Amino acid sequence: MGSRTAELFSEIDKLRTELLNNVEVMTDCRRAEEDISQREILTRIESVILGIVTSLSNDEAPVLALPKRSSWANVSFNTAVGLQMSSGCSVTSIRSDCPSSATKFAQIVKILSVIYRLVQSNAYATKRDIYYNNTQLFGSQRTVDIIVDDISCLLKIPRRSLHVLATSKGLISGDLCYLEEDGTRINCRSSSAAVAVSSNIVGIRNIVSSAKFIMIVEKDATFQRLLDDDFCTKLSPCIIITGKGVPDVNSRLMVRKLWDVLRVPIFALVDADPHGIEIMCIYKYGSVAMSFEAHSLTVPSVMWLGLLPSDLQRLRVPEEALIPLSKRDEGKLNSLLQRPYLTSQPDWQKEMELMQQSKVKAEIQSLAAIAPDFLTSIYLPNKLRYGGWV
Repeated sequence: MGSRTAELFSEIDKLRTELLNNVEVMTDCRRAEEDISQREILTRIESVILGIVTSLSNDEAPVLALPKRSSWANVSFNTAVGLQMSSGCSVTSIRSDCPSSATKFAQIVKILSVIYRLVQSNAYATKRDIYYNNTQLFGSQRTVDIIVDDISCLLKIPRRSLHVLATSKGLISGDLCYLEEDGTRINCRSSSAAVAVSSNIVGIRNIVSSAKFIMIVEKDATFQRLLDDDFCTKLSPCIIITGKGVPDVNSRLMVRKLWDVLRVPIFALVDADPHGIEIMCIYKYGSVAMSFEAHSLTVPSVMWLGLLPSDLQRLRVPEEALIPLSKRDEGKLNSLLQRPYLTSQPDWQKEMELMQQSKVKAEIQSLAAIAPDFLTSIYLPNKLRYGGWV
């Protein structure tokens, strides 16, 4: 059993050594983020409110300047961090006297007041709690979600330090135990059921795991299939996690936390299509919208395990299991190929260019056309044993 395990994980162990030698550890940046005191948070909010009061006392309409979180022009690429917001980024003016932005101005001030009280009293609230605090003002949950992130960016304070929590949609399973902030012990080792990713990642402590690797799974359906096939036991010890499509912040924080603590290779299992590739890039390099928090959300060491476009040819996946690229897919693929991080990933570039040439995509489930259990019994074990990642 010992020699079989050694053989199974030999390539993964080599990769781990390589990663530990090459990957720059951003500990100083992270420490600076996590050391923001309660007093400092309150002072930054007071500074914003003081600006509003000063404008009013001068008989001027108050204006808030929010960094543009949706602009590629405000983002730079760093191989050790991913996409990060530039220091001199352009801003959007939210005017209190303009009909098109007056409502947003009121919403921001309202949420600032809620956050101030939460921090002051050392209490926590979910974004959903904030929405139900004044549904008429906010109109939708999405409005609250966006503004909380806008405030986090404006104050240069991570959202979790603002005492605002978000309900997690991610799931995790495998060789992992830890304590929640309230002392609850979480055991992810059940082979049949996954654990919901915590809503308070920064509060997690006492992480215990012997995992040799972590695998990010794009879709919930694939994740459930791995659970059903007892994947974590067959390739023990390992951890699998899914953000159920485009990952929420908590799923990304959890992957980053596990990397910081365990320092083991992290692989991505996504569909061989532009959407799956983009989701993998969010875990690895981050997103434009959350680039102001890149240091705590990205894991540049993530490797692409599958499904690779080259796998479709190599494994001779039946044609009926392949899907032609739509115009939208082609547009997304062209957009991805122009992203700044692709120049540092020639192997990824080759795979995407192969997809461009073949004009087909495939879901992970397409492997079932070869054999029903091909994914868990042959494809993944062989990929991990022989280093079939890029």
